[in-house]
Amino acid sequence: TFSLSLLLLLVSHSACSMLLGWVESPGYPKGYLPHASLNWSKCAPKGHVLSIRLIHLDLEDSQDCENDAVKVYSNGNLISVLCGKKEFEDLDFTVNPSLISSPGGCLSLNFYSDYSNTERHTGFRGFYSVHDFDECEDDPENGCTQFCHNFIGGYHCSCRHGYVLDADKHTCTVSCSEDLSGRYRGDISSPFWPASYAENSHCQYTLSVEAHLQLELHFSDSFDVEQRPDGQCIDTLLIKTHSGTLGPFCGHTPPPSPLLTHSHHVKIHFTSDGSGTNKGFTFHFKTSGTVCPAVVTSHSTATPQKPEYHQGQGVTVTCDTGYAVNTVTNKVLLLQNTGIWIPSFPCERVDCGLPEIPENSILKLVGSKRPHTQYQDQIQLKCSSKYYTLEGNDTYTCGASGDWATVHGKTQMPKCTPVCGRPEKDSASTGRILGGQDAQVGEIPWNLLIKEPSRGVASLINDQWAVTAAHVVEGAEQTSLRLYGGLVDGAAATGTGAVLDSERIIIHPGYTRRTVGEERTSYDNDIALIRLASRVNLGSNLLPICLPVESSSLQENEQGTISGWGLTERRTGTRLVTSRTLKYAHIGVYSLRNCQDTPYTPDNKRMIFTNNMFCAGADGKDSCLKDSGGPFVSPMLSADRGPYYLRGIVSWGAPCQQKKFKGYYTKVDNYVDWIRETIDNVETS
Repeated sequence: TFSLSLLLLLVSHSACSMLLGWVESPGYPKGYLPHASLNWSKCAPKGHVLSIRLIHLDLEDSQDCENDAVKVYSNGNLISVLCGKKEFEDLDFTVNPSLISSPGGCLSLNFYSDYSNTERHTGFRGFYSVHDFDECEDDPENGCTQFCHNFIGGYHCSCRHGYVLDADKHTCTVSCSEDLSGRYRGDISSPFWPASYAENSHCQYTLSVEAHLQLELHFSDSFDVEQRPDGQCIDTLLIKTHSGTLGPFCGHTPPPSPLLTHSHHVKIHFTSDGSGTNKGFTFHFKTSGTVCPAVVTSHSTATPQKPEYHQGQGVTVTCDTGYAVNTVTNKVLLLQNTGIWIPSFPCERVDCGLPEIPENSILKLVGSKRPHTQYQDQIQLKCSSKYYTLEGNDTYTCGASGDWATVHGKTQMPKCTPVCGRPEKDSASTGRILGGQDAQVGEIPWNLLIKEPSRGVASLINDQWAVTAAHVVEGAEQTSLRLYGGLVDGAAATGTGAVLDSERIIIHPGYTRRTVGEERTSYDNDIALIRLASRVNLGSNLLPICLPVESSSLQENEQGTISGWGLTERRTGTRLVTSRTLKYAHIGVYSLRNCQDTPYTPDNKRMIFTNNMFCAGADGKDSCLKDSGGPFVSPMLSADRGPYYLRGIVSWGAPCQQKKFKGYYTKVDNYVDWIRETIDNVETS
C-alpha cells in the first residue's frame, strides 16, 4: 500500500510545504469525458528534486498512445508517454523511477482525450512531492576534493587535518606560503616532507637579503616531483629572480647544486594537481658574495668573455645576428654590487615591419594581412589581378638589417606590370579601314578614341599611360583630354566602355609645331605621351599594347595591323565620313626607297621623310584621316593572341581618297628609351 505519511516526512521545511499533493485526470475516479485535458507544472527549489508517483492508470489504449495519453516532461524534454491500463506494481517498478526532475528542475504533465471512447475509463492519479537531492551520493561532479557533507537543500566540503578549504569552497589545499626575508640560511621543503606532498598545493616561499649578496640553493638528491612519460611536468617547481625564471623542474633529477641565483631576491613557486603520491623536494639556502654569470643579456655576446663577473667589471655586449637594441647592436655595461648590469637592456629580434605597399595597390601580400615580420620571417607577394604579372621575386625574408630582401639580397619590392599585347578575344579576320572589317569588342583592347579637340586615336601602353601622335594633341597640353576605351562603337562612346581623363600631355621635345599660314613639310618626332588622371581598371576589353623590345628593327614586307575610327569609303553625298565602329586592316612595311618617294603638300612642297618614320600599306588598305595617333602593331593580329607590339603610330600620308594606299607612321622603335625615361621621371617627381 502507498503510505502518504512516509512521503510527508521527506519535506521538512516550510519552503517546500506547498510542493506536495495529488495530480489526477478530470472526473477521477468516475471517469473522464471526451475532449478532456489537463496541463500541470511544478518546479523544485535549489538542491531538491521533484517526483511524481502514479498509483493508478486507466486510459484508452491505442497505437503509440495517439488517442488518450498522459505525457510527462522534465525541463521541457519528454520523459514518458502513457496510455492503457497498468497495475500499481507495474507503475511503481517501470514508470515511477523515471518521473523525477533534475536538481532545481521542473516537471510538466499533459493529459488529453480524443472525441469518443467505447467504454468509460477512470483516468489516472499520482502524488507529487519534493525530495532533498543528495549531492554527495548522487552527483559525482560535486567538486569536493576530500570530504562532502550533504544537508537539505545543498552540501558542504571539508578537508583533512593539515589542509584548508580554498576560496572556491571545494578544493582542499595546504597553507604552505612563507616569507623568509632577512634569513641568511635555512631549509625549505615541499608540504609534508618527507611524506608525499599534498595535492592541490600552491606554495610560494620568498627569500630576500641585502643587495650586495646573492642566494645559493643546495638541493637534496632526493627529488621526486610528478612528471608525464613524455617529460612534461604535471607538478612544477619554479625559481624566479630579477633576471628571469629557472625551471620548471620535475621528475627525479634535482636542479644543479649549488644553484647560484645571481640575485638577492628569490621567489620559489611549487604547484601540484589533485592526485599523485610523489615525495617532493628539500633544499638548503645560504648567501654568498654577488657574482654574475657569463650571459649578460639574452641573444648577445659579452667581451671579454669570462665564466663569471665580479662587482665593478665592465663588458661590451654585442647583440647576436638578427637582434638589436634601439637599432644599436653593441653597448658597454658595468656590473653593480647588486649583481645588476647597468644600463640594462634586452637584445630584441629585429622587426622589419610590414613592407610599404600602397593601400589600393595591385601588389598584395599572400595570406594574412598581419604576417610575422621579425628576423628570418618570410612574406610572399602576388598581383591581385590576372591582367598583371609580378616583375621580380615573390618571396622576401626579414634580414638582420631590418630590411626585406630576396634570396639574392635585393631589397627593392617587386612590381605588378600590366599584361600587354595579349587580347583574350581571337582576331583572325582581314579587312580594310577604308570600307574594311569591323572589330569586335575586346579584339583590339588597347585602342582609345579621342573626339576632341581633334578626332584621333591613342594606344594604351600601361594602366596609366597612353601614346598618340603629337599633332593629334597639339595645342591641348594645358587642357584635360577625354578618351574612351573598351569599346568599338565610337558613336556610343559616352555610354559604354571606360571614360578616361588626362592629367598631363607630354609632346616630344623634337616635334616641330605647325606655323600658322604655312603647310607642314615634316612630321618628324610626331609622338606624344598622355598620363591618365587615374589608373585604368584593366579587363578583357581594355588592355595595353607592348612597347617594342630593345634593338628591334622593322623589316621590309613585315606584316602588321592598323586600326581606327577614321574615314571610310562610306560617303555622304560626295564626302567621306568617319567610321562609327572600330575597323582594322593588315598591311605590310614598304621599302625605304618607296617611302622616300613622298607625296606633295597642297602648295606643291614635297613632304620630308626621316629615319624616325616608316611607310606601309597594301592593295586597297590604308589608314586615313581621323585615324591619326592609332597603332601599327606587329605581328599582324591572328588567332595566336600575341604578344603584339606597338611598332608605329599613324602620322601622315597622301589623302586616302586618292587610293594611293601608302601611309606614314612614327617609328616607335626609336622612342622606347624616351617613353620609359619620361614615364620614370614623372612617376618619381
